[in-house]
Amino acid sequence: MTGNRLPDDDDRTAFREAMRGSDIRPIHHDRADPGRPAPRSELRHRREAAASNGNAVTATSSRTSDGRVDPVRPSEALMFALSDLPHRTIAQLKRGAIAWQAGLDLHGHDLEQARGELEGFLHEARANRARCVLVVHGKAWSGAARYPVIKSHINAWLRELPEVLAFCSAQDRDGGTGAVYVLLRRTREDYATP
Repeated sequence: MTGNRLPDDDDRTAFREAMRGSDIRPIHHDRADPGRPAPRSELRHRREAAASNGNAVTATSSRTSDGRVDPVRPSEALMFALSDLPHRTIAQLKRGAIAWQAGLDLHGHDLEQARGELEGFLHEARANRARCVLVVHGKAWSGAARYPVIKSHINAWLRELPEVLAFCSAQDRDGGTGAVYVLLRRTREDYATP
């Protein structure tokens, strides 16, 4: 195509032929896709494989506390950063200028499921050398608690994990105050290989 000419049927046909057999799919919506959660059977298989290697992430070996957390409001913006993290990096994270490479949606999970999914997801993200990830925690009240339980616990848990450098509520396009961008610590291997 050249100039401002609209594509004709020949252009569309040529494009479809070029795309046939590729991994590219058309977009049917304009909402953020944090990735599809793996089917339960696949998650169980991963955990069993990790357990056989001595790397199980379970409630009994959890790295996050299960104690009382401070409740946060549904619309409250979350923010945390290590004190030595450059201001420029924090500003980029808050603007959504650091692209996230993987996402986790915790809608429909109870507290223990959410904890296990979060820890497993962050472990896998680090193994895949992801720098920034998106965690969708939602902001609905849970039962009689009268505050968003998952969101409040995510706010506490992420502060406890040594691989987390910073996190903040996402831009509206990625879930707003119902999600957080999480900036992960890089490993030495990340710097050693191109």
